[in-house]
Amino acid sequence: MQGPAESSVERTLGHLRTIDTPARPSEPSAPLTLEDLYRTHRMRLVRLAILLVDEPATAEDVVQEAFTGLHRNWGRLRDAAAAVGYLRTAVVNGSRSVLRRRKTARDYVPPHTANARSAESLAMLSTEHQSVVNALAKLPPRQREVLVLRYYGGLSEAEISEAAGISKGTVKSTASRALEALQKTMHEGHK
Repeated sequence: MQGPAESSVERTLGHLRTIDTPARPSEPSAPLTLEDLYRTHRMRLVRLAILLVDEPATAEDVVQEAFTGLHRNWGRLRDAAAAVGYLRTAVVNGSRSVLRRRKTARDYVPPHTANARSAESLAMLSTEHQSVVNALAKLPPRQREVLVLRYYGGLSEAEISEAAGISKGTVKSTASRALEALQKTMHEGHK
């Protein structure tokens, strides 16, 4: 049975996933080229990165680096289907690196105010969805990763485990703790 926080996260990130899903599904054999992958998956990967790093320009850079890495390793791929998993993992790892660099920078530089989300991205969301996205931003990076990959990415525990480089048990426990923390944050926000 789902708790209120899990239900809210699922609705919000599921709503974003629906918005981001291409109108026409690609054929099973496609995409076959790097250009096809870029055209088909770039924006969804950028939005995934935005949910992880909370900054559109940085998210674009993370995704560009992922595609650059894929281009360098294109000849070593088992098949084109493996490329999407490679890209998703590269985006998660790139986002982690960004967050580590931010933390290091904050240790040496006086803290600055967090970048605000774009007005257009918030305008697309209802008040409830906005509160969920805001509460997600307050979670520790690993907890945010797991929830975003689960509810926005639509990944199974095994796929999250592979993309995030953690065990399936850690995925389960992290998701549970994240949902509890999210519920608490959202409850405090309504007081």
